[in-house]
Amino acid sequence: MADEPLSLRAHRIELASTVLLALAAVATAWATYQAAHWRSEQALAGNRSTAARVEANRAAGVASRQIIVDVETFVQWVDAYATGETELAEFYFRRFREEFRPAVNAWVATRPLRNPNAPLTPFAMPEYSSAALAEADTLEERANAESATSALNVERADRYTLCVVLFALALFFAGIGPRLREERNRAVLLAIGWALFLGGLGWILTFPVSLSV
Repeated sequence: MADEPLSLRAHRIELASTVLLALAAVATAWATYQAAHWRSEQALAGNRSTAARVEANRAAGVASRQIIVDVETFVQWVDAYATGETELAEFYFRRFREEFRPAVNAWVATRPLRNPNAPLTPFAMPEYSSAALAEADTLEERANAESATSALNVERADRYTLCVVLFALALFFAGIGPRLREERNRAVLLAIGWALFLGGLGWILTFPVSLSV
């Protein structure tokens, strides 16, 4: 009869160890799965960032070439405009890009030859715009956003990986405890294992979940 309480405590410790082993194994598998998923999400976001940056550079190159064309044609046109060569000025004007003409018209309306306060060139006018440049800026913003998302996903994957370590430690203590002879030592190791498991579980419940395939 005197051995019965000891046998009961040993049985409870063994049961608690078994339950901890099962729960920690499931939690380890889930954390590993999530860590892998967030690594994949990080890679996808990184690829999207790179693709957007390549497109942004391409659009910026188009914008640069268009600006060069605008400057070259404007230099020829303004020379004819300033000297009163109307026919030649009209010739160059017709060769302005559609985006550039509104800026030139607005600049001419300021009477730049007589008005000292007029903007120096049409390029300083608010009417001057470049769709390619705007596209490049938009794509650059998208690339930066995807890059930030990629970095965030790395952090999420790292947190899940740390939880894998915590759950693995819980598994270790749950597995090694029953092998000890002293009941007190088994109970201490089991308590440590449960503390690690519950701490990791409480932390992992605050993480976002990725279920994308």
